[in-house]
Amino acid sequence: MTDQIAFPDVVQLAVPLFIAAILAELAWIVLRKRGGRYETRDALTSLIMGAGNVASGILLGFIAYGFFMLLWQITPLDLGTSLPVILLCFVLDDLRYYWVHRFGHRIRWVWASHVNHHSSQHYNLTTALRQTWTGTFTFMMLVRAPLILAGFHPALVLFCGGLNLIYQFWIHTEAIGRLPRWVESVMNTPSHHRVHHGRNARYLDANYAGVFIVWDKLFGTFVPEQQSEKVDYGLVRNLGTFNPLRVAFHEWVGIFRDVTQPGITWRDRWMYMVAPPGWSHDGSRADTARIKADHLARHPEDRGTPGFS
Repeated sequence: MTDQIAFPDVVQLAVPLFIAAILAELAWIVLRKRGGRYETRDALTSLIMGAGNVASGILLGFIAYGFFMLLWQITPLDLGTSLPVILLCFVLDDLRYYWVHRFGHRIRWVWASHVNHHSSQHYNLTTALRQTWTGTFTFMMLVRAPLILAGFHPALVLFCGGLNLIYQFWIHTEAIGRLPRWVESVMNTPSHHRVHHGRNARYLDANYAGVFIVWDKLFGTFVPEQQSEKVDYGLVRNLGTFNPLRVAFHEWVGIFRDVTQPGITWRDRWMYMVAPPGWSHDGSRADTARIKADHLARHPEDRGTPGFS
């Protein structure tokens, strides 16, 4: 079994492309007066979050890689690195990403790490760089374990994960409208991902795909962008701050406060960590289900439409 396999750090190699694309998008918006909006403090916060994500990866990445190499040592399988194996790994890793992303919206402990990515009220290419500093602490790296045990080398799995992240960069834009139907039907696109970043009742908890939107269609979480309803970006309750520390850690602080409040049961404390965001022991907060139900109460004509099916 081969222990050392070298793949390039594709995310690092793509950084100049990211910068060029951000400048091109900004120029397009300024010159054409459409395609989104840049707000200086918001964009700067996103860039700082991206830099912090890189730093945390350097500091803590050895934990995940060490765990993956331990799994590699115990698995008897080795699929190699042929092109078909790389393609299969890419598709399966994208399926892995779908479920990690879905967990990130439905399990508060994981949402505490992912929420910062949704905290911008704007939608442009800098939003793609607004990444977590605390992903290691969610234990979602464990979801990659089946791929490694199935015979995909850890370096290959991380390489495919890097390609997945690069793909997702370009879909964080309003400068690109609907693409040809065959693309929209299979691939994740700016239109599909705009929905995912929406705080509208119709758009909540939808379109978790990384690369292939077919996962959402297969598992019942696909909602198309409606021309009649513009996406309102951000969180159900927006932060109202550009402080990177608050953006990165506010939900972890919220979990700590909820778990340590007096007069609740141990089950309640556990649920504050693993229930969906918005859950509370006394039902005083609005979760996704209640937001959608309240919308339907006000707009019964929407019953059965995408987002409320």
